[in-house]
Amino acid sequence: MTSDYRRYRIDDVEPGDDYAALYQAVERRFKRILKEDGKVPDILIIDGGRGQINKVSELLLSYIDREIVLLGIAKGAGRKPELDVVWRAGEGVVSLDPTSGAMHLLQHIRDEAHRFAITGHRAARRRTRKHSELDEISGIGPKRKRQLLTHFGSTAAIRTASLGEITKVPGISRKLANEVYEVFHAT
Repeated sequence: MTSDYRRYRIDDVEPGDDYAALYQAVERRFKRILKEDGKVPDILIIDGGRGQINKVSELLLSYIDREIVLLGIAKGAGRKPELDVVWRAGEGVVSLDPTSGAMHLLQHIRDEAHRFAITGHRAARRRTRKHSELDEISGIGPKRKRQLLTHFGSTAAIRTASLGEITKVPGISRKLANEVYEVFHAT
């Protein structure tokens, strides 16, 4: 159920350190499970191979007192779906027919997790993109922000504008134009 989906902002992890990011996400998920209802899943599917499985397996030992099925699905050579590999903790590679329903289900679950994560990343990027230096200036609300952006076209253009050019924007007083100029030209 999509209501059970969760996104985690990964903190204090070196960019590109997939093991640390995965560890943090799984750890936070299991802490939450144990804190809320204690319903530990029977199976956990992760995006990754042997290394990721081993890392998550170590973590699970410290959080739960029963064994759960831990599977990892890794992209195959050339990222071809028919070459994807499934790993099971403690057993190694699981032999699945690449055209089987089981393999397709695992691939679908992985792809849905990717879709959900990417949607979250894009939304976060959109939110940060909407925020600009203009939002920090008292006296600049949504209407004046829109007037400035309409007049100049972008915050980059405002940054290169002179004080006189900013003053020419309808609804922007000399005092406010000076504040805008100072914010964009502070050294």
